[in-house]
Amino acid sequence: MSMPNAFVPGQGNLSPEAEAMVERRARVLGPAYRLMYETPLHIVRGEGVFLYDADGRAYLDAYNNVASLGHCHPSVVEAIRDQVGILATNTRYIHDLILDYAERLTATFPDALSQVMFACTGSEANDLAMRIARAFTGGTGIVVTDNAYHGITESVAAFSPSLGPAVDLGPHVRTVPAPELYRGGGADLAARFTADVEAAIADLRRHGIRPAALIVDTLFSSDGVLPDPKGFLAGAVEAIRSAGGVFVADEVQPGFGRTGEAMWGFARHALVPDLVTLGKPMGNGHPVSAVVMRPEVCDEFGRKARYFNTFGGNAVSCAAAMAVLRTIERDGLMENAERVGRHLLEGIRALADHHPCLGDVRGAGLFVGAEFVADRESRIPDRHRASRVVNRMRELGVLISVTGRSHNVLKIRPPLIFTEANADRFNAVMAQALDETR
Repeated sequence: MSMPNAFVPGQGNLSPEAEAMVERRARVLGPAYRLMYETPLHIVRGEGVFLYDADGRAYLDAYNNVASLGHCHPSVVEAIRDQVGILATNTRYIHDLILDYAERLTATFPDALSQVMFACTGSEANDLAMRIARAFTGGTGIVVTDNAYHGITESVAAFSPSLGPAVDLGPHVRTVPAPELYRGGGADLAARFTADVEAAIADLRRHGIRPAALIVDTLFSSDGVLPDPKGFLAGAVEAIRSAGGVFVADEVQPGFGRTGEAMWGFARHALVPDLVTLGKPMGNGHPVSAVVMRPEVCDEFGRKARYFNTFGGNAVSCAAAMAVLRTIERDGLMENAERVGRHLLEGIRALADHHPCLGDVRGAGLFVGAEFVADRESRIPDRHRASRVVNRMRELGVLISVTGRSHNVLKIRPPLIFTEANADRFNAVMAQALDETR
């Protein structure tokens, strides 16, 4: 299956100038990159909740959670600008900023998660987490959901099935069905997910592979945004720990207050992971990521291997990350995510009352999934209608994309500074797109 919501070369309503840029891009960057939307956007500037194209047209950005505080947030811009003029070097020197930030970051976690290691991307963080997990457990086996995405390094791509059949999963990887309440047929989701994880662990052992980790994005973003019911992860986590493995919470998408209820998505399940990986919104666009962990989990790794990352944890990155954390706390953005997210979710659910193509609308805070189906009785995924709505909304000035195995779930993930007025505009444009794509 191709990348969802991707531009197909030779199609789209491109201007001659844009067509020339697409051709130049293919010539210089090669064939592996992809562009979004039937007609790609030429974005030149961002500010707050808006992106601006080369003609100055504003697009309401309800998709890019990298800039979780909004594009070019002045506090982050100022922190980066000031620090880059003072010091930007690696972590092999004593410096107080990395320590100040590490202490402030770990203070947002349960007490047991008290140590942190820094990298640059979520992929690097997940790669490092697995190195630590293997050293601690002595195992190599990894359990993931069947459309998970955890990154693009060679080792992490091997347990990121959403990258598609062209990217092989590792022989040490087992997938389990995504925990879909909507398609569960009334079954106990917690019991079913636990049983699936137990079966994956048993299969690893049957093939002589010792389990190392269960890793999940705690909102199951790539599986279609699957937040409920709260607490259903507990049994699966107990299963991997009983098998000698660890639980890794991938908070690259759900973290930093997005759910509105807590800083971290795993809190919805009333459990404490062994390792937590962070990325994307951590620096509001500046590349910084981290692994937060129980100290005992990292002891073996730390004794036998040194860790060094030239840019991970440098002073500029820590300044950007500190500005993000301070802004979330100072401006009450977690509370804003809960309040505005509820308003956004209610508005989309109201649209579903009049549009039976919306089979299910679900979410947590400012992360909403709206699932398109051929009809509500069969619940057959309708990726084509979802794609038409995404592209019509893009034409109307609102940016989203799709997710899920069948690419039929709208992935709605606006900045934490979204307002109720922004949500109302989103819902009005979505209503128009639904009407015009019947």
